Amino acid sequence: MAERHWLPGTIIATALAFAAACDSGGDGDATSKTTPAPPDATSTVATPSPAATAGDAAPPAVVEDGYTTEAAFPQLAFERMIEIALIPGDDDHAVVITQDGTVRRFSLTDPGGEPSMFLDVREKIIDDPGNEEGLLGIAFSPEYADDGRFYVYYSAGPPRRTVLERYTTAGDEADAASGETVLVVDQPFPNHNGGGLEFGPDGYLYLGLGDGGSGGDPQGNGQNTNTLLGKILRIDVSAESAYTIPPENPFAASGGAPEIFAYGFRNPWRITFDRETGDLWAGDVGQGTVEEVDLVTADGNYGWNIMEGDICFREDDCSADGLVAPRAVYPNGDGYCSVTGGYVYRGRAMPELDGWYIFADYCGGTVWGLDTSDPSAQPLQLVDTDFQVPSFAEDAAGELYLITFNGGIQRLVRR
Repeated sequence: MAERHWLPGTIIATALAFAAACDSGGDGDATSKTTPAPPDATSTVATPSPAATAGDAAPPAVVEDGYTTEAAFPQLAFERMIEIALIPGDDDHAVVITQDGTVRRFSLTDPGGEPSMFLDVREKIIDDPGNEEGLLGIAFSPEYADDGRFYVYYSAGPPRRTVLERYTTAGDEADAASGETVLVVDQPFPNHNGGGLEFGPDGYLYLGLGDGGSGGDPQGNGQNTNTLLGKILRIDVSAESAYTIPPENPFAASGGAPEIFAYGFRNPWRITFDRETGDLWAGDVGQGTVEEVDLVTADGNYGWNIMEGDICFREDDCSADGLVAPRAVYPNGDGYCSVTGGYVYRGRAMPELDGWYIFADYCGGTVWGLDTSDPSAQPLQLVDTDFQVPSFAEDAAGELYLITFNGGIQRLVRR
C-alpha cells in the first residue's frame, strides 16, 4: 500500500483552546483505492489490550504508521453502515444504522448473535436518495434509561427536506407509532445534508447541517445567520414535545436563527464531544482543494464560503477578520476527497494516544491523529488503509472503530 505523508498546511489553535463522503455534482470527487472484501462470519470480535495501571511503564510514543486495524463485530455486514451508537444503560448492546433507513440492535459481546430490527424508516426516506442522503444520524437521550427517547435525522421528500424525529422504545425495539417530528429543514440540493447528531455535556442536542448543496454555496447559506443551513445547531429537547432554545445560544435573543450554535460550515461530517474535556470537534468537507478539522465554540464563524479551510475561496472578497481558523487542514486530491470527523481518543488500550483527535479521509482511507494538547501540533499519519471510511465509532471504554463501506467494522489497534 502506498505510504502517504502529511502535506504542509496551516495548523492554528482557536481562541479557546457522505452521506458527506465524496461530494456529488462536480464538487471535487475522487476515486477510492482498490479495497478488500468485508470480513466474513469467521472473523473474531477484537478484544482490548490490557488496561494500563498505576506503576506501569510510560506508554510508547505515538509513531507514524504505528497502528493498524482488525475486523470487529463480524455479525454487522450490512450495506452502507454509517453509524454505531451505544445504548445508554445497556452495557451489552448497541445499534448500527444504515443509510437506507434501518436501525438494528446488536450484541457487543456475542459475535454470533443475529442483529434485530430496532427501527425501520425506509419508507420515510426520500425516493432515489443521492450519495449524501438517507438516514444520517442517531442519538440517544442522556436519560434514555428512564425516558426511552432517541432521535434520528434523515432525508425525506419530495419536497426535498431533512427531518429530525423523536421516538420512544417499547421493550428491545422502538415504538414505530411514537415518531414525532421535531425539526424540518428544506434542502435545495441533494448534497451537503450534514447529519452529525450528538448530545453535549450540557444535555442539549447538537446537529450539524451542510450549506444546502450544489457547489460553492450558491445561496450564501454558510454566512447567513438567518438560515439553519451551514450551521451547527444546539436545541433543548428535554420538553415533552418539539424543542426550546437554550438561552446561552448566540442568537437566542436576536440577530439570527436562535437554534444556531456556530456557523460558516460547508458540510460538517461527524461532530463529536471529547468525553473528558467536553470540547466539540468537527470535520468540515472542503470544496475540492482543502479539507479541514475544527474545534467548535459558541458563536464561532468557521469561514465558509469566504474561506475554504485556510485559503481564500472568494477571490474578490476575502478577509479572515472575525473568522475562526481551522485546527488542521489537508489538501484534497491525490486520492483524498472528503474528511471524516472522528473522536478524541480516551481509551486505555493505547494510552499514548490519550487526547489525540482521530480522523480520516473517506476516499483515501488514511487515518490521522492530532495531539489536542499542543496547539502547534500537526496531524500524524497513524495508518493508511484501503477502506472507505464514512464514520468512526467509540465504545464505552473509549476504544475507536472505523465504520467502512467496504470492510465492515474495523477496530483501531497498535501495530
